[in-house]
Amino acid sequence: MTDDRTDGETDPQDAIDAAAAERATERDPRVAERTAGEVQEGIPFIGAGPGDPGLLTVTGKELVESADLVVHAGSLVNSELLEEYCADAEQVSSIGKDLEELIPLMRDAYEDGRDVVRLHSGDPAVYGAAVEQMDALEHEGVPTYVVPGVTSAFAASATLRTQLTLNGVANHVAFTRPQGKTLDPEDDHIGEFVAMGDVTTCVYLGTHAVPETMDRLLDEGHDPETPVAVVYHASWPDEDIVEGTIATIGEKVEEAGYRASAMVLIGDAARKAGYERSYLYDGWANRGEDGADTEAEEGCSDD
Repeated sequence: MTDDRTDGETDPQDAIDAAAAERATERDPRVAERTAGEVQEGIPFIGAGPGDPGLLTVTGKELVESADLVVHAGSLVNSELLEEYCADAEQVSSIGKDLEELIPLMRDAYEDGRDVVRLHSGDPAVYGAAVEQMDALEHEGVPTYVVPGVTSAFAASATLRTQLTLNGVANHVAFTRPQGKTLDPEDDHIGEFVAMGDVTTCVYLGTHAVPETMDRLLDEGHDPETPVAVVYHASWPDEDIVEGTIATIGEKVEEAGYRASAMVLIGDAARKAGYERSYLYDGWANRGEDGADTEAEEGCSDD
């Protein structure tokens, strides 16, 4: 961490560039010293989860309950969570604020001895834009760390009572987003993931683009009967599910009127059909070389 302030402010872009240059030659020593579940010194960047307050992690809950200032992701964070766990804290929405506003706000509060929490929706690691804030704060001498959360793809999978990976159906998962204002067409790889066949493609930030995305998939020759599930506000009280195929889901989503806040799952796993029995529970995992029972090396999360 360095503190290059001379006039009370630092350009966040300068901080980002400096952090990138530093990482090119050395690794942050905290990487080897701290674990993901450990409460550390500094401002925690907490994943609030997909919506339901109960899906906030235990560590996240404890930190927001003790916070003096909670900077949160506006309507992307369930107001019930803020009311239940952050009632005694000052609450500031980050919506509409740029780094030049957010960094001094959090820095000054932290330097004044207040407990500051940055609350992101879902998990900060997935389309969270957290690292640029963390780099800017670290550049000004304020330590930061991440507390993971439950991302919306996992909540959508739970709602659909399926798995993102299913033996014989989907061996891979892709987290992606469609082309648009912030992603050039050549960087849109949704069609490539779908073409692989055994991938569950989880499309973030693309509710508004479902019809256009499906039209592109059809134009590329993908099977129009490929299952697609769109889960609006996964785990929220107003959660809704729209199911269809590449050929039909666009019109269904338009009829439902959803333009944001939905997770799009493309692939056979969304329908939970055609999967094969796993090796883990057919006796294979418990057979040792000498015929004696052995504990499964792969663990209960492997299929």
